[in-house]
Amino acid sequence: MQTLHLSNQLIKVNPFSNKFVLFAAVLLISTVLLLSPDLPLALMIIGCGAFIITLCHILILKSTVSYTLTSTHFQQHLYKGGWVVKWSNISKIGICCCDSEGWQQPLPWIGIKLKHYEPYLDGICPRIATEVLLSQRALLYLGLKQQHRETQFEDVVLDSHPYTSRDGFRYSGLLAMLANRMRHQRQSYDYDVFISANDLDRSAEEFVGLARRYLAAAEPESQEQMKG
Repeated sequence: MQTLHLSNQLIKVNPFSNKFVLFAAVLLISTVLLLSPDLPLALMIIGCGAFIITLCHILILKSTVSYTLTSTHFQQHLYKGGWVVKWSNISKIGICCCDSEGWQQPLPWIGIKLKHYEPYLDGICPRIATEVLLSQRALLYLGLKQQHRETQFEDVVLDSHPYTSRDGFRYSGLLAMLANRMRHQRQSYDYDVFISANDLDRSAEEFVGLARRYLAAAEPESQEQMKG
């Protein structure tokens, strides 16, 4: 399978240089200088305009969520960092559902069920782990509610009990919180890692279909390779 890059933004934003921002700034400066005979006023307008353009550029950059799909792994890129999982460590991918009066109601979240937590935990940075814990609080509450466990939310939302992997490695602190959150989410949805449908460039169904094709085409790895 060929490498595929996806983004939720129509305009590709680069944190160091962006042709769109440069073009807008040059156009603004040229227009103001041509139309305004008052140089101090023109400079003030240019300064305000440059500030607004820069602010918009930063806001777009911070809201950009992109994905990379290769023959070996799947990766999410965020402003603060990202995470990556190998296809060989994914058990299944699907749309999250909750039970509503006996009916399965789809949620605007895509779930990924992992075979092993350790590679994901070892590869995620603290800032992204914090972002995951904060951004998925509502999803956690809904999962507990459908199990009639919503009264446990305050105890579960920041569950910091040490987490021990299958190999006996002991995680503590923020990574233990993330591992415990994944464990609780699995009880509710049978998934561990979640992607918001609002962060996609296509429908959730189309994205799941695409990811499943990559998952089906990936070659399995031995236990030793996955640990490495």
